[in-house]
Amino acid sequence: MTKQQFKKSKSDRYRQLMFLALIVFLFLHAFWKYGILNQAIAFILPSAIAQVPVVDSDAGLMPDWSRMKFSDMIISEGGSVTYPTDRGEQKRIWAAGDSIADFMELGDFEDADFSIEQLNLSTISQALGINLNSLKLSNFGVIKTQTIPTLVKAIPTLKNKSPVSIKAIYDTFIQLGVAPQGTIGNSLNNPKLRRVQLGEVVDLSKYQLTSIPGIQNASINKFANWQDIVIREVPGLRDLPFSEFPSVPQPNLSFIGKVDLVLRDIEANRERSISGSYQQGFNVSCIQSNCAHAEMSGAGRTTGVQWISGKIQKVKGGFGILKAVNGGKEPTGRHPFGSGFKQVVWDIDESTGAMQTTMFFRFCKTIPFVGRTCTPYFIGPVPFITYHEKDPIIFGNPSTIP
Repeated sequence: MTKQQFKKSKSDRYRQLMFLALIVFLFLHAFWKYGILNQAIAFILPSAIAQVPVVDSDAGLMPDWSRMKFSDMIISEGGSVTYPTDRGEQKRIWAAGDSIADFMELGDFEDADFSIEQLNLSTISQALGINLNSLKLSNFGVIKTQTIPTLVKAIPTLKNKSPVSIKAIYDTFIQLGVAPQGTIGNSLNNPKLRRVQLGEVVDLSKYQLTSIPGIQNASINKFANWQDIVIREVPGLRDLPFSEFPSVPQPNLSFIGKVDLVLRDIEANRERSISGSYQQGFNVSCIQSNCAHAEMSGAGRTTGVQWISGKIQKVKGGFGILKAVNGGKEPTGRHPFGSGFKQVVWDIDESTGAMQTTMFFRFCKTIPFVGRTCTPYFIGPVPFITYHEKDPIIFGNPSTIP
């Protein structure tokens, strides 16, 4: 090859490489512009199914309570609801990506097996290393709704304190025109103090949280209206591991089995169901054309029963005046871990033999002269445990089999 031919050949290779680079660039640009690249990546790479941390056991997968906390429970669908209470109409709004700690209240979990209302700020701060001296009274949401008498009821030692010795209480006396006389206990029958809440009189952000002696040692349920406080309004509670709660759900292990087959919505009219609701029972048949479900196996007649996907079947839920919320419906499912949340089969993937379960929550109120009332379990979905075929699974109560 002559020197001139070599130069021509090298030049041709450069032109070819530049042309190829241009084609690749245009190709990738088109992929990105029209979303094809994202689709291709999603097809090539298996999608990661989010779930809570779990502990494997012979009985079935259990949540790892030591690594579960409210702040990690993220809602994937937004919503809003308005409902009546004894203190007027209440509205709650949540968006996809919110943690349930941002909008759910302590009273929603009053019937659960967590006993979070028995916690106090001292216990929470010690578990998380929180310096309570750095916080203000406004950081503890329950304080804004207290009157002086209800505050003393929650912290009885205040009764013998002088109002002058506690700045927030003294300022409340002054703002209401109540002359401090002796101890705080001497003025508890004053109608002005009984009628007005602290948050209406003074700016709670101006006072150190621990300026009220004993506040850190009073359990949450000692304060009036504690049920109405949002989880995030209790310092540290959103990040406290469930294992630090006074109790955690202990499922009944007398009714367990295995995930046998996961089947999508081409399945119709399934009548051996072990899913449903507290109100409708847990053997609610799926009489419709799409009945995605997981077929279970186990002892005796357990083999062949179906846990229907709550994504495609809704059942009756709720009780009292709040049962009308969401049309009185909730996804079908079970409660192996108690009433704090409902476990719902959600996404079915036949190709991998996997089923993703989710948690659904409810709002609850205790209304004077009416009693306890709760909405259906319709707040969700929040990713829970993902099971694969042949995995053991806990069904919990009841153990009725159709």
